[in-house]
Amino acid sequence: MLLIIGTIRLPPNKFEEAKPAMERMVSGSRAESGCIQYSYAQDVFDAGLIRVTEVWSDRAALDAHFRSPHIADWRASWAALGIGERNLVLYEAGEPMPT
Repeated sequence: MLLIIGTIRLPPNKFEEAKPAMERMVSGSRAESGCIQYSYAQDVFDAGLIRVTEVWSDRAALDAHFRSPHIADWRASWAALGIGERNLVLYEAGEPMPT
């Protein structure tokens, strides 16, 4: 299982404009084979900070995700939305365990 955890930053005044593009990206990703979880969340204390959480079944699923049309569209929207700072980290994890 692969986890991607991190953040993207956009100008706070662009958040409402960015929501449709983010919704298309999240919906498209969630529909992909091998996507276990995919979410964006606005930070409660920093309006321009979007927290990203992704869980993928394996590397093949993640590689297919990187080639998907919706990720190309999302990346193409970054300049207009002012998205510049991205800090995403890939982790390899074992099977989930209840806590």
